[in-house]
Amino acid sequence: MESIGVLLTCPMNTYLEQELDKRFKLFRFWDYPSSKDFFNEHSNSIRAVVGNTTIGADAEMIEALPKMEIVSSMSVGLDKIDLARCKEKKIRVTNTPDVLTEDVADLAIGLILATLRRICESDRYVRSGSWKAGDFKLTTKFTGKPVGIIGLGRIGLAVAKRAEAFDCPISYYSRAEKRGTNYKYYPSVVELASNCQILVVACALTPETRHIVNREVMDALGPKGVVINIGRGSHVDERELVSALVEGRLGGAGIDVFENEPHVPEELFALDNVVLLPHVGSGTWETRKAMADLVLGNLEAHFLNKPLLTPVV
Repeated sequence: MESIGVLLTCPMNTYLEQELDKRFKLFRFWDYPSSKDFFNEHSNSIRAVVGNTTIGADAEMIEALPKMEIVSSMSVGLDKIDLARCKEKKIRVTNTPDVLTEDVADLAIGLILATLRRICESDRYVRSGSWKAGDFKLTTKFTGKPVGIIGLGRIGLAVAKRAEAFDCPISYYSRAEKRGTNYKYYPSVVELASNCQILVVACALTPETRHIVNREVMDALGPKGVVINIGRGSHVDERELVSALVEGRLGGAGIDVFENEPHVPEELFALDNVVLLPHVGSGTWETRKAMADLVLGNLEAHFLNKPLLTPVV
């Protein structure tokens, strides 16, 4: 397989890059001044693309690479891949589900605790020497708070399981009511937000779920409510989020994902009731290696004419 051309769309994992280099003829997209330069030089050399949540395979790339057979994404989310065009051209698509579920759910709970208990602010309080002048202010308890989850898939369920350990009543919104769960279902996000204090975004990003957390939802959550986003940045209307936080219409936010990463609204930097993370939901050594192994396994399965490990298309 050393002669098979594989395009890595952006730097994402050292182990993955090394293994791709060993097993395939690897092309690094970022080594070229422009996509046009790359496509002009190598359009007929690429049979596989490895992408992630930063750069996947859009319509332009798919059209420019006529020999492409498979897109293997190092992510669960597929919003950076033109799935319709892949289906049309019979290009296989895989992702990396399950292996990152636990880490992302762990981080959601971490964000909840950090936001409600002001852990980051408390850390700064100690480091700055402010403790010598007096005790830190009181914060908000997590145990027993009603948690609403948008999207009760693998990650949503894992968050629910963890929140239950804190005696939190769980409710959710999804496209349809889920069988086999005792959690309270609400048929709209506004109703869900009206009946919880912590709103966790854990659904897939689609045209329908873009800005699913809008001004109406934030106002329904209210000045004691907290938004936790571990899904995709575009799930939340960032302009309205900033406005709600600055005006005190929303109590706080814990955010791992942003609309225009790595750019973050600077108005958020001065707010102590906000915890900001650089999209690290799956960012552990163990999980990133497992994700990389899935990417590699899917590529090898495809080129050996074996069943794909995690097929999407």
